[in-house]
Amino acid sequence: MKFQQQWQARAIRPDGSSPWFEAQVPGNVQADYARYMDWGDVNYGMNAGKFRETENYTWEYRTRLKYMCQPGEQAVFVSLGIDYSYEIYLEGQLLLSHEGMFTPVEIALNMAAGRELLVRIHPHPKRADAPFEDRAQADQCVKPAVCYGWDWHPRLLVSGLWQDCYVETRYDDWIERCEPFYTLNDDYTQADIRFDIKAGGAVNVELYDPNGVYLGTGDHFTLANPLLWWCNGQGLPHLYTYVARSEHHVICGKIGLRRVRLIMNEGAWQEPAHFPKGRSVAPIQLELNGRPIFAKGSNWVSPDIFAGLVDEKRYKTLLTLAQDAHMNILRCWGGSGINKQAFYDLCDQMGIMLWVEFPLACNNYIATPHYLEILEQEATAILNQLRCHTSVVMYCGGNELFNSWSEMTDQSLALRLLNKICYELDQNRPFLMTSPVYGMGHGGYTFWDPAEQKDVFSLFQDSHCTAYTEFGNPGFIALDQIKKIIPEDELWPAQPGGSWELHHAFNAWGKTRWFCLEDWQRYAYEPLDSLEKIITLSQWMQCEGYKAIFEEARRQAPYCSMAINWCFNEPWIVPSGNSLLTYPALPKPAYYAVQSALRPVMASARVPKFDWKAGERFQAEIWLLNDSFVSVSKSIHISLVLGNETFHLLTWETGSTSKNKLGPTVNLILPDVDSNDMVLILECGSSSSSQYRLNYRPAKPEGISRQLNV
Repeated sequence: MKFQQQWQARAIRPDGSSPWFEAQVPGNVQADYARYMDWGDVNYGMNAGKFRETENYTWEYRTRLKYMCQPGEQAVFVSLGIDYSYEIYLEGQLLLSHEGMFTPVEIALNMAAGRELLVRIHPHPKRADAPFEDRAQADQCVKPAVCYGWDWHPRLLVSGLWQDCYVETRYDDWIERCEPFYTLNDDYTQADIRFDIKAGGAVNVELYDPNGVYLGTGDHFTLANPLLWWCNGQGLPHLYTYVARSEHHVICGKIGLRRVRLIMNEGAWQEPAHFPKGRSVAPIQLELNGRPIFAKGSNWVSPDIFAGLVDEKRYKTLLTLAQDAHMNILRCWGGSGINKQAFYDLCDQMGIMLWVEFPLACNNYIATPHYLEILEQEATAILNQLRCHTSVVMYCGGNELFNSWSEMTDQSLALRLLNKICYELDQNRPFLMTSPVYGMGHGGYTFWDPAEQKDVFSLFQDSHCTAYTEFGNPGFIALDQIKKIIPEDELWPAQPGGSWELHHAFNAWGKTRWFCLEDWQRYAYEPLDSLEKIITLSQWMQCEGYKAIFEEARRQAPYCSMAINWCFNEPWIVPSGNSLLTYPALPKPAYYAVQSALRPVMASARVPKFDWKAGERFQAEIWLLNDSFVSVSKSIHISLVLGNETFHLLTWETGSTSKNKLGPTVNLILPDVDSNDMVLILECGSSSSSQYRLNYRPAKPEGISRQLNV
């Protein structure tokens, strides 16, 4: 039986200890301290900066243990995760000293209830010779680097009892482990399931099919014609249920039967084409149950600065939005660490595939003996917790490690170690050293690329990648949400420094980061002299930019096999950025644009650019996109709306197809119309029709010069 405890915490500061205050568990002690100090909402103004003083505090949690043991039971203190380096004491006696936030803790309690248990958490690890307040301070610990500061996350180092902690009473026949393993034959007509059981007594395992039908009892099962687990949009995510019973203990779990591989993308073996032969592009085509899947989704980061506060309800809200947007994959970005188990359970149930990265990101993780020891310990704990989850389809060493700022290679010992652990503990799941690897693309992140002198339309049409696993263009959130974070006296005009800079609109050098005013002005018809004008224009451009990229990536299939934007969610309110949601779970207009671009069957237009002028020849390739593996035929009516005028361009009868199909190209010399935008409309039924709202410039009136866009 589980007994939850009541916790208090205190800060041990250079000037002495604070009083004890109430602590939420699971949670983060910095959030509890801020509440005790009445610091206000971390999202508002400069409040996040108040936490800088806490970085070098030592923290203590205490509880007076409350539990009741029946005759024959043993009490065990259980923690699923404590962040990051800590000791545990019982009545002043040291029970455990540990480093690492992903390894669960179990300690037998040999004293009666009522004694004090204390957890002492040390200041955050920082490599001493790393640059001041830089994420490189995290390159010798297995702690998510994001809390050391990123361009969408404030520097706010959190710690504490971030996972559940409780006392559990157990009989000798406690089931310590009941883990399913299975194999599928080549044609998926038979599944052999076995259970690896560790317990103090006899255990019976009952198995039920996805419809709840009882299949038998034992520790080994052979199933004919098993129901397979499919990702969102490809079929049902069938899950079998098992119930393991000893005399005093019962545990339940789920099994999804599927086979996943990373295979070479179609046409990729032809690269490089000439001598001297070198490395080909890396295989990044996901194959699920023998079927190549176009992976379409987003990058997932921690849903909150205080990751300990995230619960199943928050996960479900966010994941339902991903599912409703036709996403079938989320890349769990390495800089944010690992989620709680409820996240993976929900992804199993919803059919959302997970690309899971280990907690390495944008650093050179030098292989000191101590670092490798902790990395092996933590990676082993992560694998043991995740390998039972059907939704986890691949592992990755970390984010952007093979580049000039990280300087790691596939010979780096940390990555060789992770590869070894994945092979030993879960060899049938694919493993990538890092993302991206050769052939894959990260970027761009703005609507206009000044180096290439291209917008996202032409930039991605000119690209040739096997997968686009990070890309984006920023847009503002709604004004009422901005007012939740920017004080009235700073709201307008937006300036470097202060709340705008803390919330990533500008960087420390006063340069724009996600406040891309020059990009937006490029397409404006009047000076952007108010926040309202900027919000309206940036949201429009973000919508059309994301549609252009996602649809272009799909058009490049089968050589291209993935489109995963940066990013889905954010951990706090950011006024302008690449995410599809405003914290905590409010869809931006861009969310609905991406939802439209990811429909399994849809009419699509390859438009060369966003910006058009009267007198230009407008053209667009017409496509039918289909990743449903079901043959469809459509009658697509194409028209262009300029102001109050509609120009009917073409009707295309696609014929039956079970994959993407290229159709005709439409052309029109753009007339001079008194309008500021134009809409390309592809009509083919309510579920598959598409619209593209593009920028249009009428001819410049004689004698009048424009302030912008000349």
